[in-house]
Amino acid sequence: MSDIEIRDDRAAGRLEAVTGGAVAGRIEYFVLEAPARALVPVHTVVEPAHEGKGVAGSLARELYGIAEREGVPVAPLCPYVVKWAARHPETAPPADPELLAAAKDWLRAHPGRF
Repeated sequence: MSDIEIRDDRAAGRLEAVTGGAVAGRIEYFVLEAPARALVPVHTVVEPAHEGKGVAGSLARELYGIAEREGVPVAPLCPYVVKWAARHPETAPPADPELLAAAKDWLRAHPGRF
């Protein structure tokens, strides 16, 4: 999608894809602080009118871009992001198993967050 704008609302834990003034999709995520800082995508949502237009892929690519610019890894728990990362190893390095385990522990400790 060429007319898509990606906005990082870190405080709300959302990476949003905006097109035509409306949110077309989002990745919900949190920032893991220990044992190391990492971005942890938990859920990807694309509005039905925008499905099949590359919105989710654009969001995943930008999430990995943000992580690279910040010098932190991504520990994906979102099934879509896991699959996207497997198809794009040049952009999405494999996740550290220790970070994945810590991210799962964080989610269990914060059941109402996602």
